[in-house]
Amino acid sequence: MISFTKAHACGNDFLIVTEDAAAGRDWAGLTQRLCARNTGVGADGIEFFTWTGKKAGRIRLHNADGSIAEISGNGTRCVAAWMAEAIGAKAGDKLEIETDAGLRICRVNAVDAVRGYTVEITTGMGVPKFAPRTVTIPGGVQVPGMEVSTGNPHFVIVVDNAEFTVDGQKWQSIGQQICGHPDFPYQTNVELLRVTGPSEIEIRIFERGVGPTSSSGTGTSATATAAIAQGLVTSPVRVIAPGGAQTVVWGAPDTNPDAELELTGPATLIARGEAWEG
Repeated sequence: MISFTKAHACGNDFLIVTEDAAAGRDWAGLTQRLCARNTGVGADGIEFFTWTGKKAGRIRLHNADGSIAEISGNGTRCVAAWMAEAIGAKAGDKLEIETDAGLRICRVNAVDAVRGYTVEITTGMGVPKFAPRTVTIPGGVQVPGMEVSTGNPHFVIVVDNAEFTVDGQKWQSIGQQICGHPDFPYQTNVELLRVTGPSEIEIRIFERGVGPTSSSGTGTSATATAAIAQGLVTSPVRVIAPGGAQTVVWGAPDTNPDAELELTGPATLIARGEAWEG
């Protein structure tokens, strides 16, 4: 048996398993089994956690398919909510979480322990890097977009229709083709965005190692980066995904290129339990 906690951030769900509980096990295989939607607990990935201080920890993320990811913004926030509950954190407390993409500071804005346990958290997501790029998919279709790094790789496409289609193709198909495209030997996350207001965008997400997802913290950060950098919206940006809205604050790249991007959103603890591993 292995103990876990399940949490979600805007529908993007994760299992949190301590490294002590997972010691001696094949983490990739364990993740595949536990994350299976119909035969396991079900999740988009597992955050393997170890405490490094009273308000500090280290996480290593495996996607649902067992592959390793540098970071998940929503997964990091789920871990921060788990840490907050464990130590009785209050609004204003800061939690330090070391990821494979670097240190992330999570500030607790509010705690709701009346109806379950939900925490609103602002996470420093680092300084995004971005550059325009065009990818040619089968059929010779050229898809212009922006390559963005928020600690992990993203390809962001701007669309002008509510169905998020590109050249008549569904966004899920476009996401799958670009995610595994030879231009990205380690694959990439793919987001499509449409502008819905001067400081608001709506997005769809095809996540590397998972597929279509209801939300993504790094994807939210990447799409906001692309929209702000192209002058399509102004910060702060409300980013609406199928699973809910998050807010991104980022100084304009032309005036403050070294400004850290900040992501704010909720994370909710769902359940604790033990699972058979076989």
